Amino acid sequence: MHRRAVISTAVAALLLPAAAFAQGFPSKPIKLIVPFPAGGPADLFGRVLGNAMGSELGQQIVIENRAGVGGVSGVDALAKSAPDGYTIGLNGAAALSAIPFMTSKMPFDWQKDLALLTLVVRVPEVLVVHPSLPVNSLQDLVAHARANPNRVNYGSAGTGTITHLAVELLKIEAKIDLVHVPYRGAAPAVNDLLGGHVQLAVLDTPVLLPHIRSGAVKALAVTSATRSGALPEVPTTAEAGLKNVNSDNWYGLSAPAGVPADILDKLHKAATTALRSADLKKQFDSQDGVPSPVTPGEFAAFVKAEQAKWGPIVVTTGAKLE
Repeated sequence: MHRRAVISTAVAALLLPAAAFAQGFPSKPIKLIVPFPAGGPADLFGRVLGNAMGSELGQQIVIENRAGVGGVSGVDALAKSAPDGYTIGLNGAAALSAIPFMTSKMPFDWQKDLALLTLVVRVPEVLVVHPSLPVNSLQDLVAHARANPNRVNYGSAGTGTITHLAVELLKIEAKIDLVHVPYRGAAPAVNDLLGGHVQLAVLDTPVLLPHIRSGAVKALAVTSATRSGALPEVPTTAEAGLKNVNSDNWYGLSAPAGVPADILDKLHKAATTALRSADLKKQFDSQDGVPSPVTPGEFAAFVKAEQAKWGPIVVTTGAKLE
């Protein structure tokens, strides 16, 4: 009996620091890695979420932008971070659901190296063109592209991103040929679109709204099942005759695998509480984003469904990570 008591006391002593650590979490600022450049939609949503989560947790959340490889670089940095809860990160659709089909050398396995927390936001995308392109509708664009094969180019936020695959899906469904120009994020793609260096793009509505409203670019179609609340006058791709061209973007929140369960619970609660708040919803609404809090299990099931959707498209197009 004495020996059992000694062993029990020893085990309790070993567990006590971990329990105390979880109970005192967070005791310092938390880093939130955004895997795209500052100024893009992921950055906008990440900063709003970080501020709201910081209020819930009572600690500042500091944004770190880690752009590259369609969002893979930032997620890889997250996966290799210390599993103590003080580093969390956004992950875009491509890094988890599309790029794994484009390379045999993924630097991480999301099912082993990440602890998924919650889906953060669903974002409609919109197809826009530079005013110099002589088209005013999706039907016009398809006709123009067929008459000028491989003479129309499009910008994306990077190879393998949904902004890339959305246009590849359009090419398949409309039977047209367009030239891909990948960038390191949405913001530089928009800059070159505004300058006329690329002629069209399918990007998240938040980063394009001011330019659509100013007339700097022309919106031809929303690539969602329903019209965008921010752009109610713009038809969907289905309304324009291409019902299978559907490419909502999304961003989720994760931590490195190995973070103690108590800390994961605190992070998940802070994130989902923030995502359900009226203030955050108002800020997301202004960027045409839909807050989408879910359980970790629901988020994992969602990612697998997205892989089932985009994997065959990657294979069909032959897209490779550049």
